Amino acid sequence: MIIQREDLEAREARDLAPYAMKSADTRGRVHEDRPDPHRTEYQRDRDRIVHASAFRRLEYKTQVFVNDVGDHYRTRLTHTMEVAQVGRSVARVLNLNEDLVEVLALSHDLGHPPFGHSGEAELAVLMEDFGGFEHNRQALRVVDQLEKRNPAFPGLNLTYEVRESILKHPTSYDEKSTREFGRGLRPLLEAQVADISDAIAYNHHDIDDGLSSGLFTIEDLEADVDLVAEATASVRERYGTDLHPKIFRIRVIKYVINNLIHDVVRESDRRIREAGVESPQEARECTTRLIGFTSELRPRIGKLEKFLYQKFYRHYRVQRMRERAKRIIRELFRVFVANPELLTPWYQEWAEVQGVERAVCDYIAGMTDRYAQGEFTKLSHPLERI
Repeated sequence: MIIQREDLEAREARDLAPYAMKSADTRGRVHEDRPDPHRTEYQRDRDRIVHASAFRRLEYKTQVFVNDVGDHYRTRLTHTMEVAQVGRSVARVLNLNEDLVEVLALSHDLGHPPFGHSGEAELAVLMEDFGGFEHNRQALRVVDQLEKRNPAFPGLNLTYEVRESILKHPTSYDEKSTREFGRGLRPLLEAQVADISDAIAYNHHDIDDGLSSGLFTIEDLEADVDLVAEATASVRERYGTDLHPKIFRIRVIKYVINNLIHDVVRESDRRIREAGVESPQEARECTTRLIGFTSELRPRIGKLEKFLYQKFYRHYRVQRMRERAKRIIRELFRVFVANPELLTPWYQEWAEVQGVERAVCDYIAGMTDRYAQGEFTKLSHPLERI
């Protein structure tokens, strides 16, 4: 039997929680688009993201370590896949729309420039007088304007709910949303799941990458972070003290991430039941987020994040990479703004529409780490342009 889109929509209506967002209830797309016979609207959005150029470029964009530092550290793409895995797991247990959570997880970092948060910080400074730069807003520009996959309209023509959730991605909802998406409304529960899955994923893999790189040790974590001390004690009790160091590290990190996921599931279920929400709109109108950690776990996570900030993100090796990255972004911006004829032909045309600074910002934000470094080298050694 062939499953039709209507069958999938009926399954969502029957099986998902009343406060889950159903694909049949989408507010639709900006540009008219005929429904697919076999996929729901959110499944179509997911597939459009996966096939987007900006998604593929995440493979060569920094998470913490610049892409050329090593083959085993997380990139934006591997981080994104881990967020999607955590998000689907949480959504499944809470009976939310897994497909919507997945597309939000896959799209949440499309606006990140090369070199991670260092690149974003530098572009924000450079664009301060030209409308600013923030990666969530840039992600919306990517899916609305910069991707080119249809002759009839720019962008990917995603559903309203996905576009809104991309803009409202920050874990602590700010009031910078555009009038199109409505001020004062919380993100959908599926968007809140994607947000907290992002936090769970980066805490998890930053522990792993930090240990793998030797920037800190498991003993350092045990001494300062009680979440990890609890995990190491549990692993030793279960497996003994003779585990290979790599296996020991993996089991400890698995314990920590499972602890975070189980906590957010229990706490979110409690908040939803106490709020008594019976629809996605009621969840959006709540004064606080319904997806979150318990009050007992939040300060413990804070200790972990403080440790990672001091021992990992502020480590001199990471700081050196950041300073080099900022210098590359700054120089590329300076040269292209002063000489827009050096831009690729499409971005030269885009500059006439958007203004030179915004077009240069879009161009740089779309670069991978290695492409940005290559452009920097070419501009520093002009003979290499030939």
